[in-house]
Amino acid sequence: MTVSIDLNADLGEGKPYDKPLLQVVSSCNVACGGHSGDAKSMAATVRLALQHGVAVGAHPSYPDREGFGRRSGFMTGDALYESLTAQASAFVDIAVQLGASLAHLKPHGALYNDAAMDADLADIVARVAAELPGNSRLVGLPNSELQKAASRHALNFVAEAFVDRAYTAEGRLVARSEAGAVHHDIEKIAAQAVTLATDKTVRAINGKIIKVSADTLCIHGDIQGADVVARSVRAALEENGVVIREWAET
Repeated sequence: MTVSIDLNADLGEGKPYDKPLLQVVSSCNVACGGHSGDAKSMAATVRLALQHGVAVGAHPSYPDREGFGRRSGFMTGDALYESLTAQASAFVDIAVQLGASLAHLKPHGALYNDAAMDADLADIVARVAAELPGNSRLVGLPNSELQKAASRHALNFVAEAFVDRAYTAEGRLVARSEAGAVHHDIEKIAAQAVTLATDKTVRAINGKIIKVSADTLCIHGDIQGADVVARSVRAALEENGVVIREWAET
C-alpha cells in the first residue's frame, strides 16, 4: 500500500524562504495579519502558491503582532471571533480574486496550542472556519479539542504533526520556552518526518515512543534555513516511498 502525506509550511510571515518552500510543500498556511502579514504579502504568497500548484489555507492568530501570536491567552470570546473572522475573510477575498480556492484553516502559534486544550477557544476557531465560503477543513493536533470542535461544526479535520518540534509524552508540543522544544539538526528533523509518515510514531522528549496519527506534516517557514530543511525532509520521505500530495478526504 502506498503511503502518502501532505507537507505544509506556514508562510507569508516576512521570512526569505517562501519561494523555495513552495517548490517543496503541497499545501501552505498564509499569515492573515494577526501575527504577521498584510494584503500585499497575502497576495504575493497566493500567487506563488498558484504557480507551484500548492493548496492555500488561512493562518489566523491572536491579533498579537508584537508577540508574533505566541502569547498564550491573548484574547477570547466575541472579540477573538471577530478578529479571526476578519483575518480569514480578508485572506479568502484575496485568494478568490487571484483564482485560488480556500483549502483549509489552521490557527497559528499560541492560539493553535490553546485551542487544542480549551473547548471554548476550539469552538470559536471551528465556527470561523465553518463560516468561510467553500471551506470544509480545519487543521490541528490530533485528539485535541480542535478535532472535537471540527466534528461539531461538520468540518473535515486534518490531523497535523510537526517535523521540527519536540513532543511531550502526552502527544502535545513541548512549549517553546523549554529547552529542546525546537529541533535544529536536519538529520533529526528528516528522521522524525519519516517515522511520523510511515510508522505514525514519534520519540517524545523523555525518550518514550508515542503514537501520532497525522494527515499532514508541518515545516515552520520562520526557522533558520527552512528551505534546506524542507528539501531534506521531502527527499527523506520520498527515499522511504512516501508520496507527497495535498490531503484529500478518503
